[in-house]
Amino acid sequence: MAVIKGRKITLRLVEVFDAEFILSLRSNQHKARFLHPIDSEIEKQREWIVDYKKRESLGKEYYFVIEECVPLGLVRLYDFLEDSFCWGSFITIENAPFYAAIESVCCVYEFAFYGLGFTQSHFDVRKENERVVAFHQKFGASIVAEDTQNYYFHFTRQEYEKTKQKYLKFMPLDIDCFIESLKIQ
Repeated sequence: MAVIKGRKITLRLVEVFDAEFILSLRSNQHKARFLHPIDSEIEKQREWIVDYKKRESLGKEYYFVIEECVPLGLVRLYDFLEDSFCWGSFITIENAPFYAAIESVCCVYEFAFYGLGFTQSHFDVRKENERVVAFHQKFGASIVAEDTQNYYFHFTRQEYEKTKQKYLKFMPLDIDCFIESLKIQ
């Protein structure tokens, strides 16, 4: 199974057997209040994962379970444009270790920028999600647009190169191994 190894966490690709975990997180009204709603039927979630796995096999999208022996959360890379990717659907369980979020972010950027070769990222964050907006700004992302509900961010590999120096202790250990495992599948 393809895995990105962080310092303490790992990101592994979602499988159909993760449907219950995904549904439990995404159905938590408090934790998922800033995410797009999903169908609450387990069979619909399984069907969605089967469809997603087709997109994954084409290299169009990657959906990960964040783990440290047990599942801690989820994060997804999607909407691949020429040189830009979007990431989101980011959610962690209650009381996840403090480092799980920042390590996951570092793993996402390392994989997308160096593994997949993207030069920039685009994503949106709900305006009400003030902590996450502040995190992305502190990490170096810029708000480039907004509407009544969202801020739209842009973040380049060059900006990441500067920022990552502050977060070296959270950097993943082995992106190359993960990239090779994707080619083998």
